[in-house]
This record gives sequence, structure tokens and C-alpha cells, in this order.
Amino acid sequence: MRMRPYILAETNWKTVKETDYQLAVLPWGATEAHNYHLPYSTDSIEAETIAAGAAKVAWEKGARVIVLPAVPFGVNTGQHDIKLDLNLNPRTQFLVLNDILETLSRQGILRFAILNSHGGNDFRQMLRELGLKFPKMFLSEVDWYKMKEQKDLFDDLGEHAGEVETSLMLYFKPEWMRPLDEAGDGASRKYRFDGMKEGWAWAERRWSEVTADTGIGNPARATSEKGKCFFDLMCQKIGNYLFELAQADDGDWYE
Repeated sequence: MRMRPYILAETNWKTVKETDYQLAVLPWGATEAHNYHLPYSTDSIEAETIAAGAAKVAWEKGARVIVLPAVPFGVNTGQHDIKLDLNLNPRTQFLVLNDILETLSRQGILRFAILNSHGGNDFRQMLRELGLKFPKMFLSEVDWYKMKEQKDLFDDLGEHAGEVETSLMLYFKPEWMRPLDEAGDGASRKYRFDGMKEGWAWAERRWSEVTADTGIGNPARATSEKGKCFFDLMCQKIGNYLFELAQADDGDWYE
């Protein structure tokens, strides 16, 4: 594979020195169990691959986008008793983000997007606070798993290691998966409280009390073809967003 100039880990000082980057993208994943069949690195693989695909779209349209190395650790406080689910507390994430943004701001790269691939991560409040510290920067978060088009492509959306993620991984890294017939069915328990069922109340789930196989959502109908279709759609939509963000005039953020 040839070096991709929009992937920092693959490029070099000569290329970087000569490129006026408009936007930095930080893929952020997690390291955690994904049912019996998917690798622990599923979220990080998704974050890196989707970020690269979207950046390619933006780059080929003329935006100078750079994808930073992925952060492979996420917030896994609700999975503290699942062996080798590695937790990064939100306050630690904040410190990591602060240092990265401080570097980018100092170097004049003032537009930034997190490509988030883990539901336990929530950067919005951090970006509010850091936006005050770096007022010249435009800070945003992209959560690919919230895209509504999923309902048109998949039978069982699930939440974690279900049909959607399994389809993506069948397309991205099938060699890292166990056979699909070894996967659990992703059955899960839900809170009994009406407020939580209706979405206006929230409490963190204790994962080992909710699901027997660590999955939420049935992966049985996953296919590589569905994964490719969803990936291509995401690359176009997120790539267009990155292009628009990179090309917008300073301060021209609103219609």
C-alpha cells in the first residue's frame, strides 16, 4: 500500500513540512470485549478505518486533512469487572485532549474533529470546556454509530458487537474474527424504570449484569456486503463534513 498523505502515521517530515493542514481528525476507540467473536480492538479498528476513509474523500476534494494516530482506550467504568476491558477515566481523556489541542493550536491547526467509535466515550462536555481555553479553534465530535441510515441497511441495530459492528468487521478484519456461529446472541436486560425506557432518565449499566456474552444485539445476520455498504456511506457523509469544515471561512459556521 502506498503512503497516504492524510494519515500522519504513514507520512513523513518532508510531506508534513510542505503541507498547510486545515483540519486534524483524532480517531478514538476502546479496548474491550465484543461478544465471543470480535476482537478487543474492534472500536479502534472502526475509528481508524472510518477516519481514513472519510479523510480520503475530503482530501480528494481538496481539503488538507490529517488523521492523527488513534487513541485505543475509552471509558469502560461500567465494564470494570470484564477481564482486560481497559478503562480510561473521563478526567484522563480530558488531559489527553488538552495536550493534543494545545499542540495543534500552537502549530496553527485550528479545526479539529474526534471520530468516536465507542458509546462509553462522550467528549461534548470536554469540548465545551476546552473551547473556552482555545477560543480560536473549532472543536467537534463525530459519532458514526448514530447515523440514522443504519436502519435501512440492518435488521438488528443492537448497540455493541451486534449486526452492525460484526458486518463492519467482516469487511475490515475478517481474519481477526472467530466464526460467526460461535457468537452469542447478544441478548440483554433493560432497566425496569419507565423514565429510562422513555429516555429522559439515565444511569450507567453494569455490563456483566446486563449481558452474558458482552454483546448487545444479535450478530447472526451480519455480512461483509452490509459492512461495505455502510462503510462507503459513512465515508461519503463524514468525508463531506470534513471537507465542509476544512473549507469554511473562519467564523462562518452558521446559516
